[in-house]
Amino acid sequence: MKVAIAGATGFVGSRLVERLQVEGIKVLVLTRNTTYAQKVFPPTAFPDVEIVAYTPTASGGWQSAISGCDGVVNLAGESIAEGRWTPERKQEILNSRKLATQNIVDAIANADPKPSVLVNASAIGYYGTSETATFDETSSPGHDFLAQVCQAWEAEATKVTDAGVRLVIVRLGIVLGNGGALGKMITPFKLFAGGPLGSGQQWFSWIDLDDVVNLIFLALTKPEMQGVYNATAPHPVRMAQLTQTMGKVMNRPSWLPVPAFALEALLGDGAMVVLEGQQVVPKRTLESGFKYNYPNLEPALVKILKS
Repeated sequence: MKVAIAGATGFVGSRLVERLQVEGIKVLVLTRNTTYAQKVFPPTAFPDVEIVAYTPTASGGWQSAISGCDGVVNLAGESIAEGRWTPERKQEILNSRKLATQNIVDAIANADPKPSVLVNASAIGYYGTSETATFDETSSPGHDFLAQVCQAWEAEATKVTDAGVRLVIVRLGIVLGNGGALGKMITPFKLFAGGPLGSGQQWFSWIDLDDVVNLIFLALTKPEMQGVYNATAPHPVRMAQLTQTMGKVMNRPSWLPVPAFALEALLGDGAMVVLEGQQVVPKRTLESGFKYNYPNLEPALVKILKS
């Protein structure tokens, strides 16, 4: 089996490549920066990894490399948590998902032979934000910027079904592991200055990194899976519970809140990612038979923070 991955050098993608190699699956890494990818996946440690340069927002010769792959995983997209959301930055966030997916779908449609499945990332930002509602895979989309981005992203991915290719859309929650969002939250706790962001009442729909990778692997290898699946743990928490649990695991205080105005001054519109949230449950994911290694927050944090 051979799988092409866009976004392979990222937080989720790099762990997915490791998992696929353990399973004896060859990996085609589509990357904007081949030098960096070669450092992340050195040939001595990753003998079954092939690295191909590509430009996500443009078609090109890289598309022919997808021919002969059995599956494609698209995790590509500009970070939504880096820098202020200027109009230019918003356009970059949208294009990096919409155009990149469009070009990957085109490559799949023109491949000979074609991959049998596309696993395409999306995000729980699809649902918008709420302190009171509960969302599952059947819920309607929201109306804010991130919801609009996710809808455009998924609409491009859906076109792959016209080529007779199975599609699985994985709406990612906040992925917890060594790095990512959790990595940015750990430093204040180490300095005895940890606490909730904003009110602390916003929902935090999380998932362990290894559970995400296992879900993507299942989507690649289980032909019955198709459509949308929420990549969130079965038990979302509020921000205050997250920080209290972090404090407990790290044996640090967790009472010093970061005021909303401070985050807004730093991130602008991007502050809504952490100041507002949504309670998202993985209804279809559980119905698929997927088994979580970390359905509850504290054991996941113990694994991450004590390792």
